[in-house]
Amino acid sequence: MLTIRGADVGRFRAAVAHRLGLHFDETKLGFLADVLRRRLDASSNSAAPYLNRMEGASSQRAELGELAKALTVNETYFFRHFEQFRAFLEVALPDRISARSATRRLSVLSAGCASGEEAYSLAILARDSELLTGWNLSIRAVDINPAMLERAARACFSEWSLRETPAETRRRWFISQGRNFALDPAIRAAVTFELHNLAQENSSLWQPASYDVIFCRNVMMYFTPESRQRLVDRLTEALTPGGYLFLGHAENLRGLSQDFHLLHTHETFYYQRKEGLQPAQAIAPDAKFWSPEPTNPRVSEAWATTWIETVQHMARRIHVLTAKPSPSDVPAPVASSGPDLCLALELLRTEHFEQALQLLEDLDPAQGPDFLLLRAVLLTHSGKIAAAAKVCSELLQLDEFNAGAHYILAVCQEGEGNLKGALDHDQRAAYLDPTFAMPHLHLGLLARRGGDQEAARLELAKAFHLLRHEEASRLLLFGGGFSRDALVALCSRELDRLGSRQ
Repeated sequence: MLTIRGADVGRFRAAVAHRLGLHFDETKLGFLADVLRRRLDASSNSAAPYLNRMEGASSQRAELGELAKALTVNETYFFRHFEQFRAFLEVALPDRISARSATRRLSVLSAGCASGEEAYSLAILARDSELLTGWNLSIRAVDINPAMLERAARACFSEWSLRETPAETRRRWFISQGRNFALDPAIRAAVTFELHNLAQENSSLWQPASYDVIFCRNVMMYFTPESRQRLVDRLTEALTPGGYLFLGHAENLRGLSQDFHLLHTHETFYYQRKEGLQPAQAIAPDAKFWSPEPTNPRVSEAWATTWIETVQHMARRIHVLTAKPSPSDVPAPVASSGPDLCLALELLRTEHFEQALQLLEDLDPAQGPDFLLLRAVLLTHSGKIAAAAKVCSELLQLDEFNAGAHYILAVCQEGEGNLKGALDHDQRAAYLDPTFAMPHLHLGLLARRGGDQEAARLELAKAFHLLRHEEASRLLLFGGGFSRDALVALCSRELDRLGSRQ
C-alpha cells in the first residue's frame, strides 16, 4: 500500500481548501489521507508530482471534479425544508414579479444544486403558479460534482427523493418507471445545469445584479472562512438589489455581510438584499411553534411575571439598584488612550447600573455597536424598557445580524406585553448565533408561561447544555445578574417540573 506522509496530507488539505474552498478539520485527516491515496492510485502518481500540480496555476478541472465526487456530500430530496419553498412562493416571487413587471423576466440560481432536486422543485412551483403566466423564468443550477449533474440531467428519481413531495405533485409531474420516477419533460426543460466551482472566480456565473433569487443551501458550512467570505461577496454582487437569498438552516450571514435584511416568515429565515428600502412585507406564517397567548389558565405562580421582572426583582439586587455606592464600591477608572467601556462593564459586573449609564453618557456614542449594546443592557436592568428597546433598534440599524441586540429586544418586547415580538426576536438571536444560550432559556420560559410544555422542554434543554459552555463575558452581559450555576440550576428545576431529564 502506498505510504502517505503527514506532510503530504497537510499539503493536500491546503490544496483542497484553495481549489474547492472546502474545510476539513483535524478529525478528518484520516479521511483525507484515504482520498489522496485513491487519487494517487487512479492517476498512477506519487504524492510529490500530484500535489505539485494541485498547487500549480493550472485549473486541473477534471481532477477537481473527481475530488468533488469523493469529498462532497450530496444527500437531498424534492421540497427539502418546504418552509423555504413556501417563502419563495408567497414572499419572494410576488415581490420580484412586482419589481420586474416592465420586463416580465425573472432569473433564479440554484448554487450547489447536487442532483437537481432543489432546482426542479423551484421549477415545479413556478409552473404551478398562476403568477408567472406569460413570464420568462430562467432557472440556472450549478455544481462542481459532474456525477451529480449527470444524475440531474437524467431526471429519474427514487421513492426516497420524493418522500416530501405532495401526492398531487407526484401525479402531475412524475411518471413511474419501475421502482423510480421520471420527471415530466416540461419541468426538465425549465432548468439549465452547468458545471461550476463556487470557490473560484467566474465572470459568466457572477454577473452583477443578474439573479432575482438565489438558493445556496448547505454550501457555505463546508467552506473555509476565507472561501465563505468570497462566496458571500459574489452572491451579493450577483443578486439584484431587492433580491432574495436562501441559505441552509445551519448557515447565516452574521459576520459576513451587512448588505441584507434578515427575514423571518413561514417558520424559516432568509435574506433580502438591501436597496435603500424597508424589507418586503411578508405574509405572516402559521404559528406551529407555540401559541404566544396563554392556553392554560393554571399557569405556575413561579412564572406569573415576565423574565425581565424576575431579573429586576431579585432580592439580592434591589438594594444595589436603589442605593448609591460608597466611593470604595466604585471601581477605579481604567487607563486608556481613548474612550473605554471597561469601567462601564465593571460597573455592570458589580451591579451599579445607574452609575454605568451615567458613565456612558460621557462617552462617545460613535464607538458603535458595543457601546449601544452595553447601554441597552444597562437600561434593561434599570427597568427602562422603552429606552432599551429604542437603543436596540438603533443598533440593529447598524448591524441587523447582532444576536445580542435581538435577545435584549425580545426581553423588552415581553416586558411591554408583545409576546409575538419577543418570540420573533428570540428566534432571530438563536438562529444568528446557535451557541447563544439565553434566547433558548427565554423561549423556554415563554413557552412554559404559554402552556406549551413540549416547546418549553425543547428550549430549556438546549439552554441547559449551552449554558455550561457559554462565554463568561456573554453571561455578564445577558445573564440578568445570575451566575452560570444559577442559570443552569434554573433550567434544571424547570425541566424537572416538566418531567424532563437533562
